[in-house]
Amino acid sequence: MDQPIVSIENVSKHFGQVRAVDDVSFDIEANEFFALLGPSGCGKTTLLRMIAGLEVPTAGAIVIDGQDMVDTPPNRRPVNMVFQSYAVFPHMTVEDNVGYGLRVTGTPRGEIAMRAAEALEMVQLSELAKRKPDQLSGGQRQRVALARALVKRPKVLLLDEPLSALDAKLREQMQLELAHLQQRVGITFIIVTHDQDEALSMADRIAVMNAGMVTQIATPDVLYESPNTRFVADFIGKVNLIDGRVAGAEGTRVVVDADRLGRVAIPFDGSASGDVSLVIRPEKISLSNMEPTGDVIKARGRVTDWAYYGDTSHMFVTTEADLVVSAKVQNTTRETVDSFDVGDEVWLSFSSNDVLVLSE
Repeated sequence: MDQPIVSIENVSKHFGQVRAVDDVSFDIEANEFFALLGPSGCGKTTLLRMIAGLEVPTAGAIVIDGQDMVDTPPNRRPVNMVFQSYAVFPHMTVEDNVGYGLRVTGTPRGEIAMRAAEALEMVQLSELAKRKPDQLSGGQRQRVALARALVKRPKVLLLDEPLSALDAKLREQMQLELAHLQQRVGITFIIVTHDQDEALSMADRIAVMNAGMVTQIATPDVLYESPNTRFVADFIGKVNLIDGRVAGAEGTRVVVDADRLGRVAIPFDGSASGDVSLVIRPEKISLSNMEPTGDVIKARGRVTDWAYYGDTSHMFVTTEADLVVSAKVQNTTRETVDSFDVGDEVWLSFSSNDVLVLSE
């Protein structure tokens, strides 16, 4: 196998008594779009800064392209970084902003012009080369910052919450543009974000961090559909978490006494005992006015609240046993929006195949 472009080997970073990063190890492959995802204070930005050389690990090693970076200063590492604030120079044109890093390293003028034009073509800003930053939109300034990083031809591009300053619609557009850009330039991107949708929509793989440690590394679909801990399940998307206790087994199913749901049998290929959590995503739950039939888990309840999101509505149902469940209704037609209202008596149901059993 080809060696990974970045190897994080038992890396820790302590600030006094605080373990910002705690014995983290994983590899990032060449040409991969890799995301570090987690809540504020989980250590993701500190880890990115150690890859960049802006922080020194307390312990462990960071290897980039086969070389240990322990004694390599930031300006000599084969990486470049795009920060939250784009920090473009307001008095310079777009092309001068992009070529600035090459000028300070003594690159010949002709090569600067050629490489700046190449970088602007990558981010589709060639026609705006002569403009000043105050003549650009937020998304265009963000692409200038990307071009300035790409012009140095790094082997790894580091992105520290690069879309956080954009409005929601532009942010969604730039997520797609970043993913397409990474595919075009064919270099490794490592992005730090606390936005789950951002990571899910762009990354090939995601490392979920919590309290300085990596909890799970997986592709977006595996993280969403098969989280390995309660924390990951709760952090990635919306979820219903129901406490329970293992009561036994029936063939390939584990039997759980679920809190305020009753005894249920869930497909399970491992071994579990004691306290567990049942995980069910809102979109896997169906609501109906009639009692469901067939092999489903069901409960009767009443709609107690709802939230409208345009394409979907999130309905909150309180069952007769006082279990509050969130269900997602897809607004496929105009009539769907008014399907259920607060106070309506409904049945909720879901397949046992859509339930995960987590022991931690």
